Amino acid sequence: MLKTLDRYIIRQFLGTFFFILVTIMLIAVVFDISEKTEDFTKMKASTWVIIRDYYLNFIVYYSNLFSGLLIFLAVLLFTSRLAHRTEIIAMLSSGVSFPRIMWPYFLTATILTGLSLLINHAVLPAANRVRLAFEEEHIRATFHVNEKHLLREITPGSITYFESFNTNENIGFRFSMENWSNGELTRKLTADRAQYDSVSGAWRVSDYLLRTMDGSREHIERGQLLDTIINLKPSDLGQRWESSMAMGWTELNAYIKAKMAQGDGSLMPFLIEKHQRTSYPFATYVFTLIGVSIASRKVRGGTGLHLALGVLLVLIYIFTMKLTSVAATNAGLDPMLAVWIPNVMFALVGIWIYQKAPK
Repeated sequence: MLKTLDRYIIRQFLGTFFFILVTIMLIAVVFDISEKTEDFTKMKASTWVIIRDYYLNFIVYYSNLFSGLLIFLAVLLFTSRLAHRTEIIAMLSSGVSFPRIMWPYFLTATILTGLSLLINHAVLPAANRVRLAFEEEHIRATFHVNEKHLLREITPGSITYFESFNTNENIGFRFSMENWSNGELTRKLTADRAQYDSVSGAWRVSDYLLRTMDGSREHIERGQLLDTIINLKPSDLGQRWESSMAMGWTELNAYIKAKMAQGDGSLMPFLIEKHQRTSYPFATYVFTLIGVSIASRKVRGGTGLHLALGVLLVLIYIFTMKLTSVAATNAGLDPMLAVWIPNVMFALVGIWIYQKAPK
């Protein structure tokens, strides 16, 4: 049963959070419109389509992305205000323990964490799918224009390689395909270039050399053009890492499994996205703990000092997230550890600050 104190803190928490969220999103939309005004004037999409397909999903994405940090600022703001008005001191003086004061904070944090998990796993992929499709069609081109050194195992024992690939033209250069059986090379096709035909689904290779091995015998064939069917599409060779955000949980897991089977070495952003969908919402608890522990102490600098400390911690948290993500991408750090390390580190910091908070 919620007491008057619980309802008061929950109302203050949620009211401050949603006020900050709405304000920040309005500012973000205004800045985005000013940045893309020229693009909007050139595109054929109507104003309603821009609002429906782009900005509604834009708001969903960035609201969820910044929710943890905005929750932190909300806790700092209204708790600092309570401390400044000596309401925290009054609560403690009346016999209410500090852990009891923390209870409605963590109840609200649980509600917001559950909401964020629901959005991350059920709502956001569909919203991102529409938003990214709009960007692809009207704002920017497809994933990367040039990919380098692409190696894929398309079926067991069948390996393709492109030294480079142009995604705008669907042309790969320095192409080779090897077929292996029982640890022995049975067939190898090399070509100066290979172009994908989206109509027939075949690859047309130019200036090719085909070697077929049959025991100790080898047959060599040269030619100018050869159409060959390969279970490989240009989209299998690379995607914008943002496409992971448009995949549902089952789809994302299936994609990662398929790409691992192909020997794709560019999966780290997808693995980070997978684990971050769960880890980031739980940062709400960490931000709440740190925010209450800092802002509950009445200091001479008041809200300004609390905000300064909060912004500093936010910057350190973001830096830690980027550092661990880079370590996962370039240094082989496990992606699950990479996304959970910042939460664990700041949870320990939060516990230390909590122990120093006024009791």
